[in-house]
Amino acid sequence: MNPSPVVQLIGAPTDIGAGDRGASMGPEALRVAGIDRALRAQGLTVIDTGNLVGPHNPWQPPVQGYRHLPEVIAWNTAVHQAVGDALRADALPILLGGDHSLAIGSLSAVAQHCRAQGRKLRVLWLDAHADFNTHTVTPTGNIHGMPVACLCGNGPLELTALGGPAPQLQPSCIRQIGIRSVDPEEKRLVHQAGLDVFDMRYIDEYGMRDAMRRALDGVDGDTHLHVSFDVDFLDPDIAPGVGTTVAGGPTYREAQLCMEMIADTGLLASLDVVELNPAFDVRNRTAEVAVDLIESLFGKSTLMRK
Repeated sequence: MNPSPVVQLIGAPTDIGAGDRGASMGPEALRVAGIDRALRAQGLTVIDTGNLVGPHNPWQPPVQGYRHLPEVIAWNTAVHQAVGDALRADALPILLGGDHSLAIGSLSAVAQHCRAQGRKLRVLWLDAHADFNTHTVTPTGNIHGMPVACLCGNGPLELTALGGPAPQLQPSCIRQIGIRSVDPEEKRLVHQAGLDVFDMRYIDEYGMRDAMRRALDGVDGDTHLHVSFDVDFLDPDIAPGVGTTVAGGPTYREAQLCMEMIADTGLLASLDVVELNPAFDVRNRTAEVAVDLIESLFGKSTLMRK
C-alpha cells in the first residue's frame, strides 16, 4: 500500500515532558523553515491543521517519579485523537512537536490503526536517547525520556492504554538508530525488553547503510512504516537547536543516507518531528536542516547514478 499523497501537519506546541523550555516553539520554527513548501515540492498535497491546544507547562518537580503527568496525559490524548483522525481520513500525519513524550499519543494512534487494518507496523526511532526510562529509574522524572517504555506497556495506565489494552507496541517492531546516551538502569531495561538498537558504535563500525538495511529488513507492502525523528538524533554541530544535545551523532551525510533509504521503501506512512528547540538554535538553522532531511524522507534524492 503506497503512502497517501495527502499530508496533514499537526502542531503540538508544548514542552510539557521536557527538561528545558522552548520545544513548544518547534512547530512554528518548522513552518518558518518552509516544511509545507518542501513537501509540496515533492508532489504532496499539504493540509496544515494548525496547532492542538492543551494545558500550559506548570514547571513543577516530579510527583512519584513523573513530572507533569496530568498535563502529559492531556496533550497525548489530543495528539492521539488528531493522528487517528488523519489516518482515518487516509492522510499521512506529520506531528510537529513539541517534546518526544508526544510520541505516546502519536504511536498509540498508529498502532491502533494498524490493528484495525490488520497491517504490520515498523517503527524507526531516530534519537540520541533510548527513551526507555520508567518512573522508578528516571533521574529527572521528565516523561520525554519514557515514551518507548510507555508504548511497550511500562508506565501509567492513562498512557500505556491510550490506544487500547497495553502494550501499544511490541519491542520487536521497533528499531532504534543513532543512540548514544542511555542511563545505566535504562540500559538494563532496554536489554531486558530485547529492543533492536543500532547505536553510534554500530554505525561507526558498520556504517549507516548497513544499519538502515538491517533496520528496514522485512518491511513490505503490508507494512506501515512510522518514523519518530527526534532532532537530537543529529550531531549538535549541524543541529544545535535541541535541549538535550549529545556529541557524536550522525553527520549530515549519514542523516541524508538514513532518510533516503527510508524514502526508497516507498512505505513511510506517519512521522513525528520532535524536540526542536528554537531557544537553543542559531538563526533557525536546526529547523532548516530538519526540513531538508524531511524533504529527503519524502523522496528528494542526491543520487545521480541510474
